[in-house]
Amino acid sequence: MGKIKTRLIKRTAENLMKEDIDFSEDFGKNKKLLGKEMPSKKVRNQIAGYVARVKKREKQEEKKIQESIEAVKK
Repeated sequence: MGKIKTRLIKRTAENLMKEDIDFSEDFGKNKKLLGKEMPSKKVRNQIAGYVARVKKREKQEEKKIQESIEAVKK
């Protein structure tokens, strides 16, 4: 199906990212970081996947900004 996540998943993921937990772009690492804190495997996996996708997007945005800065310098 689609990639639509519920409000619970998004809200929980955003709160966890604000807590300075060192999440990465890797689903497996995020899954281990969340560990047994989550109420179920399904919720843990959904949050880990959502956080990984958000981190990838952030990295791509930073890369685009750096490229545009370098293009302006030339």
